[in-house]
Amino acid sequence: CEATGLIERNGRVAGVRARAGGEEVEIAAALTVAADGRHSVLRQAAGLEVIDLGAPMDVLWLRVSKQPGDPAESFGRFDAGRLLVQIDRGDYWQCAFVIAKGSFDAVRERGVDALRAEIARLAPHLAGRVSELKTWDDVKLLTVAVDRLKRWHRPGLLCIGDAAHAMSPVGGVGINLAIQDAVAAANILSGPLARGLLRNTDLARVQARRLFPARVTQGVQVAAHTRLIAPLLAAKGPIKAPFPLRLLQWFPMLRRIPARLIGLGVRPEHVRSAETR
Repeated sequence: CEATGLIERNGRVAGVRARAGGEEVEIAAALTVAADGRHSVLRQAAGLEVIDLGAPMDVLWLRVSKQPGDPAESFGRFDAGRLLVQIDRGDYWQCAFVIAKGSFDAVRERGVDALRAEIARLAPHLAGRVSELKTWDDVKLLTVAVDRLKRWHRPGLLCIGDAAHAMSPVGGVGINLAIQDAVAAANILSGPLARGLLRNTDLARVQARRLFPARVTQGVQVAAHTRLIAPLLAAKGPIKAPFPLRLLQWFPMLRRIPARLIGLGVRPEHVRSAETR
């Protein structure tokens, strides 16, 4: 069912209003966890203050089939004003075509044929497959936002994942942090919930635990936006890889550092609740 708003009683959140099977329903809860993403309905309904860090780009997501002879790993290709990231999904490539913030209408006006030609120029090995993008229905716009809540909770309500801290697609770490938020919340809140003694200070502990990795990760993403992606999208002539990327090319062992930060995160979480032990 679809959450549409919050139930509030005596100054605390007591559950959600939702739509199920065409009918309005109310679902009571001792704790409501808002995990409904960067456009969180529940975050908005709670009136929580958002700190907007900005982003210079949007992303067009699309799928292209994978064939024998394709590269064996995920990678990115860039040129002046254009950036394409290919993510290996087994039997197909999930592709992120990066565009300047707010430029989707202009891209769409040029037509899907122009988009196919851009992709083929960036990734010649896909030239014979871009025809798989038949209409704009095969292209999904991700409006990139990087923001976080000043406070992630109210009595009876906790926001986690993108609802608490919307991440850029840079690094593909949004799902990692969301799952780690959930594990940390389970570790901290399972005991108080089991005893029926959940306090607002318990919710504050979850934010205190997860705020540092969210801030560090967003800081890295904003730096990548400012120093790499924005200049790339604005470039008109020949470009070369930024110095940090060239270092990774020259010294492959260094790739373990960003791989660990992206794969495991700044503060990895493990299930440690007393009930589990």
